[in-house]
Amino acid sequence: MTQSTTRYLSDYKAPEFQISTVNLTFSLNDTETHVVNEMAIKRLTENTQLQLDGEHLTLLKVTLNGEQLSAAQYQLSETGLILSLPEEDNVLVIETQIDPLNNTALEGLFKSGDAFCTQCEAEGFRRITYYMDRPDVMATFTTKVIAEQEQFPQLLSNGNKVDSGQLDGGKHFVTWHDPYPKPAYLFALVAGDFDLLSDSFKTSEGRNVALEIFVDKGNLSKAHHAMTSLKKSMQWDEEVFGLAYDLDIYMIVAVDFFNMGAMENKGLNVFNSKYVLANEDTATDTDYFNVEAVIAHEYFHNWTGNRVTCRDWFQLSLKEGLTVFRDQQFSADMHSAAVTRIQNVRVLRAHQFAEDASPMAHPIRPEKVMEMNNFYTLTVYEKGSEVIRMMHTLLGQENFRKGMDLYFERFDGMAVTCDDFVNAMADASNKDLSLFKRWYSQSGTPMLSVNETFDDGSKAYKIEVSQLTESTKQQPEKYPLHIPIKVELINGSTGAVEAHLLELTSESQVWTFDGYEEKPVMAFLGDFSAPVKVSFEQSDDELITIMQKANNTFCQWDAGQKLFTRYIFRLIEDPNYQLPEQLINAFKDVLSNEALDTALKAEQLTLPGFGEIADNAKVIEPEKIIDALNTLKQFLANGLSEHLLTAYRNCQSGERTPQTRSLASVCLSYLAVNAANHELVEAHYQAGENMTENLAALNAATNQGLSVRDSLMADFERKWLDTTLVMDKWFSLQAMQQGDDTFENLKALLAREDFSLNNPNRARSLIGAFSMNNPKHFHCSTGRGYEFLGDQLEKLNTINPQVAARLITPLLAFKQYEPKRQAMMKAQLVKLRSLDNLSKDLTEKINAALD
Repeated sequence: MTQSTTRYLSDYKAPEFQISTVNLTFSLNDTETHVVNEMAIKRLTENTQLQLDGEHLTLLKVTLNGEQLSAAQYQLSETGLILSLPEEDNVLVIETQIDPLNNTALEGLFKSGDAFCTQCEAEGFRRITYYMDRPDVMATFTTKVIAEQEQFPQLLSNGNKVDSGQLDGGKHFVTWHDPYPKPAYLFALVAGDFDLLSDSFKTSEGRNVALEIFVDKGNLSKAHHAMTSLKKSMQWDEEVFGLAYDLDIYMIVAVDFFNMGAMENKGLNVFNSKYVLANEDTATDTDYFNVEAVIAHEYFHNWTGNRVTCRDWFQLSLKEGLTVFRDQQFSADMHSAAVTRIQNVRVLRAHQFAEDASPMAHPIRPEKVMEMNNFYTLTVYEKGSEVIRMMHTLLGQENFRKGMDLYFERFDGMAVTCDDFVNAMADASNKDLSLFKRWYSQSGTPMLSVNETFDDGSKAYKIEVSQLTESTKQQPEKYPLHIPIKVELINGSTGAVEAHLLELTSESQVWTFDGYEEKPVMAFLGDFSAPVKVSFEQSDDELITIMQKANNTFCQWDAGQKLFTRYIFRLIEDPNYQLPEQLINAFKDVLSNEALDTALKAEQLTLPGFGEIADNAKVIEPEKIIDALNTLKQFLANGLSEHLLTAYRNCQSGERTPQTRSLASVCLSYLAVNAANHELVEAHYQAGENMTENLAALNAATNQGLSVRDSLMADFERKWLDTTLVMDKWFSLQAMQQGDDTFENLKALLAREDFSLNNPNRARSLIGAFSMNNPKHFHCSTGRGYEFLGDQLEKLNTINPQVAARLITPLLAFKQYEPKRQAMMKAQLVKLRSLDNLSKDLTEKINAALD
């Protein structure tokens, strides 16, 4: 097992050396890339011992202030280089050699197909050269890239292009200079032969910015949506936050081999091709939405992450939580704000809440870490965004903008902390956020318990709300949080709806509302105003009233989800429970409500997923959850059959839009439950005009195990065999198949020539889709699903530890399952922990689960 050191936030010390300028020269070669790193370094204290980070490097030469050092003048180890800097101001030149071709971890400099590419966040720059690889060391970079011109005509790096030219032997060079100081994690280099889509944008300051998107040859037609999304993002950030772009050029490069979704390197964003390439033939409506959102996210980082960055990696949510909030607000403005919010909450409830309840539970600002890559989590990103959203709710749009302006005024060009951000918000708005700061340091999901009373005599309606956050492994003691709660009171006699914002700041508080002739119906937690769970007993009639009369669309949707969840758990307790006809009538009203947005209808009809139900179960018994979900779906499919068919036909006969396609897809998933409609699934596929419609049919056929599925999947494969991103979808659909031969098929899929564990997208599309989206077989009673995942994790441990650490998540929560499955899941973790070469990424997570 790898011996690893835990780092603590409390141990932070400011750097004792400052690197002001970095001049890099790369001579690119598949296995022997030569890197020259010239740094101007200032000693800030009496300490002369400079410690540089470095991994997987071959050191060639060290020169200090013009004199070459001998091996006796420095200490070299597997993790770094230590040497003495006798002068206050020094020039240090380090030459290294690296092997990009065999860098399967995809950190530092690596090959993605035929192109060179980098990924340096969080700590990948140390795989390129020896450096103070920490975010609070900020320098201006000049980068010269040398390569063969015919093979690599495009040589890219951060900043603006300042020089280029021809060299002997068919080589050429390009030099880039980034005038803005940045930490090494924002460094980027790409060299390849791409198709280029060019455009421009004029900023509010009158600067003309060149926009360039580089894609693999033949993919140019799929880059236009990304370019449109980029220009929308630039315009929106100027209008909403007053933030204009600051370089002469903004570049995006799409690559197939990438651990993350994308990376915000200054001026040169490297993207997973999944979040750039899109046209109607190959991308779904969801893909279009995600491309736009991720393009926006990385662009918004130019200010919230690049111009102001994090002091240390424990402050990661400073940039990520804030930027996720900004991209969610952007998406809400570009599309339906209600649907966007619902989709955000689905992710939070299904996955982040589970993370909060797992052994890896951590605050959005963690206190300790072994492998920093493990904290690129839903907690840091999605819950971090919710914490920013709560501040936005508490302060209001105007004061929030004032806080953002003050934040940039104080900290532009600096590496700062989460406290610095909250303090700027508090100072700009004169709002006391001292208690609110607990959200940054406390892990777990708070539970709000709501009790209501109505006094017929005084006509007073009272609500009492109490909060409790369960103890977690690392934090046994929890404290009250500052929680904004949006509520609506629906007056049954007048139909009037009153909205209120409550601020819960103690363990329990009471609010009184006067002037009601009868007890109003309360829609609680409007817009999901805080990332909490809620215990609030309301009758079916009250929930249906909220669905029909609340002004807050989130509350309308959430009331329906509460109804679904209520009956799923009743079916778990008693499989023979008779579901009420009232449930059918409530959703008939949804389908027939012409005033309701089509996409909202689709969200209303979508059942909670396995993960969300499992997260709310005291003990997870997979078969019971799956059976309950299937029973409820069958009940709705039967009771709503005519309404579903009418809605489906209306969507198909009118103009087909993303909204109508979403409702048609949900209706088809219900209709496919009954044999009478099986032909409709095939007809939907054959008549499909785009990828969204084709996948709707394939998903319905897969989920219901229809006999036509195999022929449809074979046809889909024939059409798209040579299109990588579409075949990722095909692999995911294969992973979700419901037949008895699932494991034999998985084995065959792993053996295909077009499957490789070296490609993170392909690994996730099969292994991740199986373990996360096929609960029937992943949790099968024989344990074969757990064994399958364990075997693949063992291979990925040596190929790409980051990917392995993300895919292990379903096994970590083994203690929440019934005893038999607990034992089988635990056995896989124990087997992995016994590996001699277990990576830091997996060591940290497995130890957290087992210890």
